Amino acid sequence: MKKYKVEKTEEEWKKQLSPEKYRILREKGTEVPHSGEYNLHFEDGIYKCAACGEQLFESDSKFESGCGWPSFDDAIEGKIEYVQDRSFGMIRTEILCSTCGSHLGHVFDDGPTDTGQRYCVNSASIEFNK
Repeated sequence: MKKYKVEKTEEEWKKQLSPEKYRILREKGTEVPHSGEYNLHFEDGIYKCAACGEQLFESDSKFESGCGWPSFDDAIEGKIEYVQDRSFGMIRTEILCSTCGSHLGHVFDDGPTDTGQRYCVNSASIEFNK
């Protein structure tokens, strides 16, 4: 099992996170599309992991994809871990915070910018700082 810079027991995570954040970040859940706080949020700043506070995405990489979740075309280098996800009869690339291993969402190769990437992220898995 991989070791992360920030490690806590599941009980510690449950005490720190709201039930919804715990479900998404620690149990690999997904929020309802078009419901998240950061879906249509476009202020300048940094998006951080809601579990450990690690900086993950810069606001200039965020774009409106129409998918219902916050979308980014790039991540801050070294801050994301990529894991093959074969759940629900699909093959996708899950994205995790590389500092604490929390689930963020998935990345797809259908982005409209030069990177060709669409990081599809749950709002509950991130926090914003101006």
